[in-house]
Formats: sequence, C-alpha cells, structure tokens
Amino acid sequence: MMARLASGLVVSALIRRVNAAGGSAMVLARGEAEAGAILVLALDRGGDPRFFERGIGPDGLPALVRSGPADMADEAAVSSYWQRRRERDRDLWVIELDIAGAERFAAETMLSG
Repeated sequence: MMARLASGLVVSALIRRVNAAGGSAMVLARGEAEAGAILVLALDRGGDPRFFERGIGPDGLPALVRSGPADMADEAAVSSYWQRRRERDRDLWVIELDIAGAERFAAETMLSG
C-alpha cells in the first residue's frame, strides 16, 4: 500500500495551484492535518455549486466522487450540507474552489498523492 500525502499538505498545494491559475480558493473549515478527509465545494464564477471528495471509483481505484444535496441551486442547502458534514466529522477539511475546471485541479492534486 502506498502512503498518501498529509491532508494539510494536499490542501495547501491545491489552494496555491488554483490561486496561481487566477482562481479563488479558501479553507471553509480546517480539518486534521495528517489524515482528515477533504470535501471540495467547486464553483464557476460564484455559481454552479457542486461537491466532491476523494473516494473509490467504479473501477476500484481512487477517484473524485460527487456528493452533496439534490438541490444545489439552494444556497442554504449547500451551506447546510457542508456544515452538517463538519459537525459529524471534526477532522474534515472543507475547501471552496472558484475556478473553471475545479474538478481537474482537485483530481490532479488530491489523487496524485
């Protein structure tokens, strides 16, 4: 089994990459530095919210998996979703990325280590 990079390091790299590409990235909730799960809220110019996180894909390999409420058009539901997740898992990182192709940035950073 291959060791994964610490969550805090992955989050820092993801934020630097998105900011360097002209996007906006911020930590909404800081999780456990070594092994906390990472939930990403992706936006495109402040709209089209979607959540994803590292999981296991249908082929059994690490992949980004969509998650979140059914009604992503409701801002309150979006905010409530990640806050409820955070209440149940205090080690969870919640990251907001506002850039076109947010999934690509996250996959390249989160799945490589």
